[in-house]
Amino acid sequence: MLASIDEASEFLKTLSGRSRLTILCHLTDGEKSVGELVRLTGARDTSVSQQLALLRKDGIVAARRDGQMLYYSIVHDGAARVLETLRTVFCPPDTGTDSDAAATLAK
Repeated sequence: MLASIDEASEFLKTLSGRSRLTILCHLTDGEKSVGELVRLTGARDTSVSQQLALLRKDGIVAARRDGQMLYYSIVHDGAARVLETLRTVFCPPDTGTDSDAAATLAK
């Protein structure tokens, strides 16, 4: 049981960073390029790339290359389920745009 608790704790730490959570909220709507995530989050491209590298290392997201573009998507089923639950609890259904919902959740 302690091993499972440790695993869950590390998983939640990975999801809980404000920058990572914002990126993941945007990815719940589907695959996005690094450029799209930079535009949506307002963060610097180096910061977004660093957060994506961490999420990729931890098996939360995966990258797909199309020419010179990298597209990221959530591949960890547990992460997708947790994010949907967070949206249900913290983001009202009539928030308007996806950007508004992600910003609300990331606060």
